[in-house]
Amino acid sequence: MTTVVRRLLDLTVEEHTLTVPLVWGDPADSRTIDVFAAVVSRPGGETLPYLVFLQGGPGSEAPRPFHAATAPAWLDEALAHYQVVLLDQRGTGRSTPVSDGDLALGSSAVAEHLTHLRADAIVRDCEAMRQHLGAEQWSVLGQSFGGFTTLAYLSTDADSLTDVFITGGLSAIGRHPDDVYALCYDKMRDASERYYRRFPEHRDAMRRLVDRAAAGDIVLPDGEVVSVSRLRSFGSALGTDAGWQTVWSLLESDPTKNAFRYDLMNAMPYGGRNPLYFAFHESSYADGHATRWSAERTEPADFRDDPTLFTGEHIRREWTETVPAFQPWRDVALELAEFEWPSVYDASAIAASEATGAAAVYVNDVYVPYEFSLETAKLLPGVHLWQTSEHEHNGLRSGPVLSRLIDLAHGRRIR
Repeated sequence: MTTVVRRLLDLTVEEHTLTVPLVWGDPADSRTIDVFAAVVSRPGGETLPYLVFLQGGPGSEAPRPFHAATAPAWLDEALAHYQVVLLDQRGTGRSTPVSDGDLALGSSAVAEHLTHLRADAIVRDCEAMRQHLGAEQWSVLGQSFGGFTTLAYLSTDADSLTDVFITGGLSAIGRHPDDVYALCYDKMRDASERYYRRFPEHRDAMRRLVDRAAAGDIVLPDGEVVSVSRLRSFGSALGTDAGWQTVWSLLESDPTKNAFRYDLMNAMPYGGRNPLYFAFHESSYADGHATRWSAERTEPADFRDDPTLFTGEHIRREWTETVPAFQPWRDVALELAEFEWPSVYDASAIAASEATGAAAVYVNDVYVPYEFSLETAKLLPGVHLWQTSEHEHNGLRSGPVLSRLIDLAHGRRIR
């Protein structure tokens, strides 16, 4: 255990690192990992209750706290009520991150290691950190996959939580991942058609890009020869508040110029910085199932016939062969796709948790389908629901979402 205190302008940041078991609940397995969290407060807020932030992903670390301008954008609001615990989920950031160097252990060893990085293990890490901080209870803010992890928390350790705040993270419970990815295609079809109604000339621009990709004529700065399926994935930006601007800018650009090549590389949803995000992503919806390339298998006929329809977080097996950053991870990804993931949620326990708080459900969410979120919300009658089309999936980062949820949770009128 190590603790370091830093001061960044008016922020006090206590950095805590704990050594915990890789495999919780198996004393015979001696492997360990580190788990890192930054506890952020402002002068006068040192005795406020804790709010632990669980990041989206999976496979992304917590944001680092800064001031002027405040980052993350919701931090000012959170610090008015809480000390904020920014936890790097296991396998990310400073919590024994997964990296290309791990592949020297062999694909089977790495795949087995990754099976211990799920939401249920993250909950155990949270409990270890909570106890280390001396908190009897704390609140939780779960964004996207962080909301999924919050549901796992309510499945096993609801007594440790006071209020829960969930943004775009009410996952489907008890459903096959095929159900989720099929519905996400429907969402992306709607998002694509809405976009082309606004900018009809861009459908032909997209067709021209598809033709270039099919001919192997789009080559990124990292050497990737962009496939048609990878090209279509830049449309996943439509799932964010200002993402249509990213799509518009790319479709207005000259594809032969450097600006297009670099912007396209940055716009696609999966990259080499966090290989866990690619290799592990479909497992986030595997509540008792193997995924077996679910997004690929559930692709509708019209998406196969019309490549101008954009895709979202729909991973393709072919990327393990065409994307330089993913090629080393091919065997790991193939093994994980066949792994029979155990259930991570307990619907009865969630319903019995008597959880309080508030959740934002985005009507047009292309990543976490609205319909399944409403199903899950029925298990949480004490969690006030804000259903909105004002924001897309990243609303927490771009709007006053947290302030509205705090007001809802405490019976105040939404600001």
